[in-house]
Amino acid sequence: MADQLLPFRRYLSANIVALTPSGVALGVLHWTGELAGPPALVAFLGIAAVTVVLVQRYLLSLGRFARFVGELSGEREPVMPRLSFAPATEELATAAAMLATGWRRQRASIDNLAASAQAIVDGLPDPLIAVDRQRRIVRTNRAAVALLGTMVPDRDLSTALRHPELLAAIDSLLATADGNFTGPDQLAVRLVLSGAPELEVVAHARRLPRAAADGSLALIVLHDTTALRRAERMRADFVANASHELKTPIAGIMGFIETLRGPAREDAGARERFLGIMAEQADRMRRLVDDLLMLSRIEQHEHARPAAAVDVTRVLGGVRDLLQLKAASRKVTIELALDPSLPSAIGDYDELTIVFQNLIDNAIKYSKSGTTVRAAARPLGIDYVEVSIADEGDGIPAAHLPRLTERFYRVDNARSRQLGGTGLGLAIVKHVVNRHRGRLEIQSTPGKGSVFTVTLPAA
Repeated sequence: MADQLLPFRRYLSANIVALTPSGVALGVLHWTGELAGPPALVAFLGIAAVTVVLVQRYLLSLGRFARFVGELSGEREPVMPRLSFAPATEELATAAAMLATGWRRQRASIDNLAASAQAIVDGLPDPLIAVDRQRRIVRTNRAAVALLGTMVPDRDLSTALRHPELLAAIDSLLATADGNFTGPDQLAVRLVLSGAPELEVVAHARRLPRAAADGSLALIVLHDTTALRRAERMRADFVANASHELKTPIAGIMGFIETLRGPAREDAGARERFLGIMAEQADRMRRLVDDLLMLSRIEQHEHARPAAAVDVTRVLGGVRDLLQLKAASRKVTIELALDPSLPSAIGDYDELTIVFQNLIDNAIKYSKSGTTVRAAARPLGIDYVEVSIADEGDGIPAAHLPRLTERFYRVDNARSRQLGGTGLGLAIVKHVVNRHRGRLEIQSTPGKGSVFTVTLPAA
């Protein structure tokens, strides 16, 4: 009977060896290749380990059966080879660990790339919004959040930008027919974003050649053109206002010259009176041209911050001495209130003199007779110097305050011209203060007077 069972035992032994856990492990290793893949492979190795355990139990049962057959045939030696499952289990554990380590490294690399990409997007100065094929928001940058507020992902673009023209442009970018895009791949739309203040922007929308990993298919970049539009309007207003301001005195001078050449040729009294008026008009044009040139020079260097230390006490004292006669002629007193611990300010001496000369001169012009113009200076913390110029004039209505620093803007045109103003004084003050990285604040109460406060960095 032993001879009859020998072929059966050999066949059984050969197939049992092929089904050992070591063979299963080698097959799994061969299938996984580089031992680096998605988490599904880690799960597969777990399933393989469970399978090995089941095979192990099956082989043990089969071994018992083979020994039973051997006993029946009278053979002493075991039919089944001695099996060892420890090496296979170790191989599976090692493979699973290597695979998990490779996946963690890949995931960390992907996370680092995503973080770097988001950092680059957040570093862009213009707001950026990415939408998917269904016009849902996929990605935004920090500038977009600052402009429009926090945007919830996977929401329609209309929840953040409710502008029909822009939404229609995005729809045309994403329009498809038979799987192919039918619209243009880029568009530009002008928008006005409501708020305080209103912003004028150009939305540049562009469709990507294919969807990104996060689903982005179209990018929207909002470029703020508010400053550019305002500058264009200011330039147009400036040309119109400057031509108007120069046209009036030039026309007056030309008229007086014609009169002196004609009817008043021999009239000595008229000649003296007309010459006086012509001198006033010529002086007005001189002041206007001087202020325009000064404003142009200040704007040209507005980006360059002064670095010298300036004694504010000395500046205010010099301005008071310069305007003392003018104040006395209008029966106005100039009073200085200077803090003994006042530090120096960082700035340009001549430009700060222009600032406070303009402010105190305006205070004298618009003060009532017999009143006092007070110039007070004090330290503001340890980093700033605060100088305030207060008058006791008629005050300024609140509606005019935001526009006081515009070129040629006057609350009362007739009175301003009568007092010799060019309409550029406060514009010069604003630009000088900006160049000094300071701040100008205006407070006024009609019937009680106004306070102009300049804050400058301390040296």
